[in-house]
This record gives sequence, structure tokens and C-alpha cells, in this order.
Amino acid sequence: MLSSTVRKHGLAVAGVCMMLLIGTACSDTKSADSPPAGSQSSSTPGASTTPGDDSSKPADDPAAANIKIVPAKGASAVRPDKPVTVTTTAGTIQDVTLKDDDGDKVSGTLNSEKSQWTSAEGLKPGATYTVSGTAQGTDGKSIEIDSTFTTLSAGSSLKASVAPLNGETVGVAMPIQIFWNRSVTDKAAVEKRLKVTTSVPVEGTWHWMNAKQVNYRPKAYWPAGTKVTVDINTRGVNAGGDVWGASSRKISFTIGRSVVSHVDVAKHVMTVAIGGKLARTIPITAGKDGFTTRSGVKVIMEKFKTKRMDAATIGIKPGDPNYYNISNVQWAQRVTSSGEFIHGAPWSSGSQGSANVSHGCVGMSLKDAQWFFGQTLRGDPVVVTGTSRHMETGNGWTDWNQSYSSYKAGSALA
Repeated sequence: MLSSTVRKHGLAVAGVCMMLLIGTACSDTKSADSPPAGSQSSSTPGASTTPGDDSSKPADDPAAANIKIVPAKGASAVRPDKPVTVTTTAGTIQDVTLKDDDGDKVSGTLNSEKSQWTSAEGLKPGATYTVSGTAQGTDGKSIEIDSTFTTLSAGSSLKASVAPLNGETVGVAMPIQIFWNRSVTDKAAVEKRLKVTTSVPVEGTWHWMNAKQVNYRPKAYWPAGTKVTVDINTRGVNAGGDVWGASSRKISFTIGRSVVSHVDVAKHVMTVAIGGKLARTIPITAGKDGFTTRSGVKVIMEKFKTKRMDAATIGIKPGDPNYYNISNVQWAQRVTSSGEFIHGAPWSSGSQGSANVSHGCVGMSLKDAQWFFGQTLRGDPVVVTGTSRHMETGNGWTDWNQSYSSYKAGSALA
């Protein structure tokens, strides 16, 4: 339209161009083949720098690349959860780089026509971003892409800690656990940014334990040997209120061989199956009256070759007949937060296989305890039966103590 006017009214259009140059936002793109003066102008007179505005650069020649960038050049307080787009109505986009003031790049994708680039990740709160690149018009000429904007500052930043650790090999019952440093009120928005990828098909679900923890478990135990990757793509997500995701992270771990143990408290025996086959039957002792061992699916949380066990940690004070303080309990494996372990207990050898005399732990000979310690990984399940006392939610890694359908109902996206 403008070029047509130029052909017909050269002098008049010069005046129009001068008015546009004075009254519009400055250029976001520069032609690599044309002189900068008078070659391009903004299509949005009086363009503002508020979030969501775009920067656009129509060319005088309809065959030239015509660049539009959202958000606008110089925009401030841009929401970190909104995508950045670079669009041309003529020709193709050759390349786009979006990076913050620390030099960290944000990935993006081109559509099939290469006419629009869209960022694929969230942005950091309180950061200045630069958009750069080139586009090529159907006339074969290149146009530079050049823009900057600033995202809004977060009142609080959301960060994640994760179990298992990156590169760890864990047992078949290991839940993925994400611990947030801030309470999440928009759980659905955050959960949409979480992704689990497995080397073999595995059905699973997220489950919110509380506002600061979300877990993931499969429908059944993880298949042995599975490679698992967890993408926590929370940079730029609004977790509710003025809490924004400050960063994203990715961890990968491997599922070890299947080691599933069963403890029958009433029969004073533990069986260990490795790869689905019985590997050993072990005489044990469990909790006596007043210290009943909990029944349920427990998961090995920690492993210690030696561990001090002080009854004061469970509320039994020195002077009490049940008080103990043993400095070197061997081959100890924690299965509850409240203090139940599976460990070597040479002091109860006379009761192992026949009576329950412990303060809640599962005790066995040092030889059996050392063997068992050598077979297990963090995340291996220990299924306990034979008592009327049951596992409390959150007393350890209790994800397997409810049906899958009930567990799935704890997803914010269910």
C-alpha cells in the first residue's frame, strides 16, 4: 500500500514517512541490503512497551521480509510464562537466538513454512532478553532481527530438589519425589510442566503429597533396567500468587534389578526374591508388644554399614527400662521416617525365627544382614504383614500403600 502511494505521490509520501518516523516506535529490524534511513517503519503508531505488545517492521517492498516480534522492543514486566514469537509475512526466518543477560539461551521451533519462530521454554523472572537473528524475503534480501525486553520480577522464586539423584541406580519401588522451596497453590500449572520419559512403556501418575511436595510412581513396580528421565520444566511458570519458576532441570536415573522382600511378623521370617525367584529365607525378630512393627509396603530409604541407634530419638529417655543407645548397629537400612530399620541384631539371636523382641525394627543375624545389605538398593520394596498396626501416610516413602486409582486422584490434572 505504501509503495503504491510512493509511486503515485512521491512528495506527499515523504511527508507521511516523516510523520511516521516521528510518531512510531523505533525499528526492530534492519535491512542488510538497504540503507537504514527511510527504508522501514513501525506498523503500529504510538506502540507501547507494555507486556504483550509486538514489534513489527513492514517493508516498503512486499517481497521483502516483514518482521513482527512479540513482545515489543523495550517491553517491560513481560510475563515469563508467555511465548516469544518472531513472524514474517514474506519470505522465511533463517535463524533466531533468544538469550538472557547471563547468556543462557531459550530454545524454540520454526513452523513448517519457516514463517514463525516460537519459544519452547519459559523465561526467567526479572531478566533482560535479547532477540536476534535473520530473515530472508522472497526478494532474496536478508533482514536482521534485533529486539530486547525485560520480564517481570518475581516476589518469590520456585526451585526444586529431587530424589532420586541424577545418575543414581535405584530399586523398583522408588518414587520420584520433587520438593519445592515454596508452597505451590496453582498445582495444575506446575504439574503441566513435569514430564517423565521411560525407555520402555510405563504407566504412572503424579500425586501431590502437600503444597511443597509432589511424587510420581508407576502403576506397578518399575520394570528392571528401565531408564527414566524427569524434566522439571518450571522456569517461567506461575505457581500461584507472585511465585514464579526460576529455573528448569532434568535428571536421569536407572532402575536396578528386581529385589522384593516380604516380612511375615507373625511367622518371624523374611523372604527375599531377586528377579522374581526366591533367593533366601531369613529368620527375623520384629517389634514386641508396645512397639509393634507396622504392616504395609515400605521402601528402603537409606543404607548404613554402621549406625548409632539412640532410643531418645523415638522419645524413650535414659533410665527407662526400654532405653538403648547402641553406637554401631551394623548393616542398617531405614524403611520409615519414624525409625524402623532392617539391621543386624546379634543380641537377639536366640529369638530370631521364634519371637518378636525388638523396639519395632526387623532384626536378623549379622551374616544375613550383611548379605541382604549387599543385594538391595535405595528404593527396593519391603512388604510387611502380620500386624494390625499399619503404615501412616508420609511416614517414609508410603506411595505404594494405596491403590493406583486412589493415588492417581492426587494428581492436580486428574
